[in-house]
Amino acid sequence: MSYRRILIATDGSDLSGKAVDHGLSLARISGGRVVALKVVPRYPRSYFEGGSPVDAAEARRIESQWAAGAQALLDGIRQLGDAQGVKVKPVVAKSDLVAEAIIAAAAKHDCDLIVMASHGRKGVKRLLLGSETQHVLTHSTVPVLVLR
Repeated sequence: MSYRRILIATDGSDLSGKAVDHGLSLARISGGRVVALKVVPRYPRSYFEGGSPVDAAEARRIESQWAAGAQALLDGIRQLGDAQGVKVKPVVAKSDLVAEAIIAAAAKHDCDLIVMASHGRKGVKRLLLGSETQHVLTHSTVPVLVLR
């Protein structure tokens, strides 16, 4: 099977690095391109228990800092792609809904495969933290390759 455009979703973790490596290899083998995606959250602007609110300017500064960190991560992936002869388009998405952002980016960029990692949390941790990978698997119309 040949993939024209592969979306690699990364959170910057070591495990996510496996997804990056596999996705780039698949793209190189199939002659495809990569969309490297990092989803960054929006800074919460509500009151926290026992905390004070952050003003809008400070929230924008923090969001900009997160976006710059994401861009640096994706630029590193682009360099890895360049070294392998794979064209990589870096994309930073701002959303609190990670799985939905991944699915939307795959559709927007006409991807025919999503590559991502699963941390494999079980039990209470999975209930508390949720599973973005599970959500992508159950809601995506694009095939998903999950690495652990």
